[in-house]
Amino acid sequence: MGKRTVVIKVGSSTVTGADGRIDTDYLAGMAEQVSTLRENGDRAVVVTSGAIAAGLEALQIATRPSDMPTLQAAAAVGQVRLLDAYRDAFNARGAKVGQVLVTRHDVGHRQQYVHACQTLERLLDLGVVPIVNENDTTAVEEIRFGDNDYLAALVGMMVHADLVVLLTDIEGLYTADPRSCEDAQLVEVVDELTEEHLSAAGGAGSAVGSGGMSTKLEAARALMKAGIPMVVCDGRRSGVIVDAAAGKPVGTLFAGGDAAVKGKKLWLAFAGHPKGSVTIDDGASVALCLGGKSLLPAGVVDVTGSFVVGDPISVKDPEGNVVARGLAGMSAEDLHKVRGLKTSEIARVLVAWSGSEVIHRDQLVIL
Repeated sequence: MGKRTVVIKVGSSTVTGADGRIDTDYLAGMAEQVSTLRENGDRAVVVTSGAIAAGLEALQIATRPSDMPTLQAAAAVGQVRLLDAYRDAFNARGAKVGQVLVTRHDVGHRQQYVHACQTLERLLDLGVVPIVNENDTTAVEEIRFGDNDYLAALVGMMVHADLVVLLTDIEGLYTADPRSCEDAQLVEVVDELTEEHLSAAGGAGSAVGSGGMSTKLEAARALMKAGIPMVVCDGRRSGVIVDAAAGKPVGTLFAGGDAAVKGKKLWLAFAGHPKGSVTIDDGASVALCLGGKSLLPAGVVDVTGSFVVGDPISVKDPEGNVVARGLAGMSAEDLHKVRGLKTSEIARVLVAWSGSEVIHRDQLVIL
């Protein structure tokens, strides 16, 4: 088997102990497992949560605050402590770590996304273990990933991972919430996400984190479209990372299969931060989703946001569901003037119109 790349995500409730402090013993054990992967010729990226939790502990703030400035201040303090703990754990095993802080704004622009991909790849080539976290000190609510589960999925796509492992405080996906249902059964393999899986996911997780099983299913949905398998498992189970990488049954495996979305369209679908949206009629929805057509002004019934040519935008059906994303071929200002018009009518409204589509099919990904 050739060299593989494994992305490992550690949740806040796993990286911190019951007392809210960074669990250095746990990180030492995790670093030992990552070292085993590296000795086998694999490469590893760690996506970590825990900066805010570590900062709150350092600042002696007992309850997670709701205001953004305090959360960002806690992240600034905690990120230093968190990286120190990772550096010490990996140094003890002869491995170097490198910090990579990102926001959705960073990867929402195509060129910055490409630069981030190149940086991660170069770190791996140099034998460094990248430690990736959201830059909570600068991210604001509308551009936050919200939970590092989705960030881990995105990093998996960026490094063309062979496997993404989410280490959490639960064994995996259950048929119902095991905290309230005694009959809940562990789902060992998911080949296709269904509404039953989504309804069984429940709400938010532990008090120190920001996500639950539902955010993990969103990560799984993205990775399965990219053809990358993902495992959700109990992060404190002995040897769980090594076992997951070896293909042993741990937690829940979301099978990868063939990639339905590749290359630039992968960025469009999951990383590009939309600058606006267009709502289309039923006829345009059928033409896009089933007919493989470009989106023309005639099918657009509403326009929101302020975008220019080349910006990523979302496409919504009449019910408000996001059915596609693409790169705008027209500005929002121009589209407001010509939405709903036939192609033959547009030239009378836009004198300089070049015949551009709202979104060309080559710049469009169906979700």
